[in-house]
Amino acid sequence: VADVVVVAPHSDDEVLGAGGTIAAFARAGATVTVVTVCTEYEPIFPAGSAELTQAEAKRAHKLLGVSESIFFDYSAVELNQVPVAELNGRIQQVMDGINPEIVFLPFPDRHIDHRIVCEATVVATRPYRKGRQIRLTAMYETISETFWNVPGTEPTFSPHWTVDISDTIEAKLAAFGEMPSRHVHFPGPRSIEALDALAKFRGSQASCGYGEAFQLVRTSLHPTELTRMWP
Repeated sequence: VADVVVVAPHSDDEVLGAGGTIAAFARAGATVTVVTVCTEYEPIFPAGSAELTQAEAKRAHKLLGVSESIFFDYSAVELNQVPVAELNGRIQQVMDGINPEIVFLPFPDRHIDHRIVCEATVVATRPYRKGRQIRLTAMYETISETFWNVPGTEPTFSPHWTVDISDTIEAKLAAFGEMPSRHVHFPGPRSIEALDALAKFRGSQASCGYGEAFQLVRTSLHPTELTRMWP
């Protein structure tokens, strides 16, 4: 059974972008670890935000079947002040300790924290030394941020792969329900209605009820591994 690592800049990105996929892997018997890089510290965020958002994330992870939740101690929206080698090294330590076969990371969108975490994770998952055993690396979309890019000057999310989450969409929405501090009213993007609508749209693109879309970084899956998926 595969070991899966999901790297999230903030403690809702993993649910927004890959919550249904996380639940699907966990139900299939995979060990799923979520690494959250940033936390909402004072004075940028209100007092108590760090404790609140981490508690919400832990409840959400429990619903999804996450085996381990790892929280780094970097301040949100100040990640650009962290030395590159330091962040790369911390993510590398996680990868070396878990030796995952599958890694999910954020698409490098409008949010600077997302771009930095993407870069660091790509470094830590290079197909070299221990990284050679990683069979699949893919980027997830974060509703709102991924679609606020500047057309023509910033990268555009172009998915290659859709995961059918028809059986786990309820778990994804329930997990986000455990994060009330992140909620906005529809038509705000971080709403239950918007999450449901995006999952339906991504599903319709791949002829399934609900889907989550990913842009591949690299994969080295062998045909024999793929044929085992369709007995």
